[in-house]
Amino acid sequence: MPALVLVLNSGSSSIKFTLYSGAEVRLDGQISGLGAKPHITLRSNNPDLKADRPLTSNEGASHGTALAALLPVLDQVLGGGKVDAVGHRVVHGGIAYSAPVQITEEIFADLKALEPLAPLHQPHNLAGIEAARTAFPEALQVACFDTAFHRSHPWVNDTFALPRQFYDEGVRRYGFHGLSYEYICSYLETAYPGLHSGRLIVAHLGNGASMCAIREGKSVGSTMGFTALDGLPMGTRCGQLDPGVLLYLLSAKGMSVEDVTDLLYKQSGLKGLSGISQDMRTLTQSTDPRAAEAIDYFVFRIRREIGAMAAVLGGLDTVVFTGGIGENSALVREKVCTAQGWLGLELDRQKNRASDEDISADTSRVRILRVPTDEEEMIRRHTQALLRKLS
Repeated sequence: MPALVLVLNSGSSSIKFTLYSGAEVRLDGQISGLGAKPHITLRSNNPDLKADRPLTSNEGASHGTALAALLPVLDQVLGGGKVDAVGHRVVHGGIAYSAPVQITEEIFADLKALEPLAPLHQPHNLAGIEAARTAFPEALQVACFDTAFHRSHPWVNDTFALPRQFYDEGVRRYGFHGLSYEYICSYLETAYPGLHSGRLIVAHLGNGASMCAIREGKSVGSTMGFTALDGLPMGTRCGQLDPGVLLYLLSAKGMSVEDVTDLLYKQSGLKGLSGISQDMRTLTQSTDPRAAEAIDYFVFRIRREIGAMAAVLGGLDTVVFTGGIGENSALVREKVCTAQGWLGLELDRQKNRASDEDISADTSRVRILRVPTDEEEMIRRHTQALLRKLS
């Protein structure tokens, strides 16, 4: 029988879940609004196992109660079977973890110690792990890391110009969205083997946004660094910022560390620039000039980083757009690629607006692709591989 693997991607107020039998998706969905207005969306090939409804406040009080509410549905799908393994997305693996691992008490403690480096994600990833260990005590629990793909960075792209002791202690450019980049590379290796072996920039653009320079399938540069704050502006995160601004906020403005943390992680980015919304769909539909300015800044930073990543790679063969904005916003893709002929990028506007996979013009020296990412599938592969190895 194929292994039954449950993949969990736990956020601050949500749990995305996918149940696989081998490579087949048996069930997938999301529980959102935890602690506030909990809601479950459920998709399945079985018409009796579909849902789009609120949960009770008790069911949606926490990650644990939400997973418990999901168990009766999973039992129906499993039909007497049991979950063999649970794969978890964990944003930060630090220095020690550069590959998926079985979660032990010692490893769980190590990952908890990394919470300050990813405060929007790591605590909630670990809450999902705790809930899954309670719900599936006999299943193999596997952590798959967003930082692991970037451990191939050369030293110059891994360090800051600080005294060496900080690098040795773990103050490094880790990079994130690694599971997404890894999936895109695996897709290209099958669909476009010539492009996979070349010089590639992947733009993962969503509420969290970053870009990665990839050569021969390995990460050699990322816009994100020590935390998931660096690089591109995001939904509510600031992106690249002069560290002198932080000193100013702390000293001259008298802000506390907690105040600055909230500002940089939750009040900045598209939300802060526009004063309207962090949602690109809302901004593109708005007539408020601040919405247009926020989009223009987002695009400007992407264009700037494309140039930087092309320099890191020593040239450019392919650009891939992925993530919620990258996959769905023809406007952003068009703005990014406009007047980039000097770099070899020429967009076919008709293909772009139709959301084709290959959106490059026939005359473009650089291939431009739109490829949906699938982090859950990547976690499924890693979890099943570790399950086979340990069996």
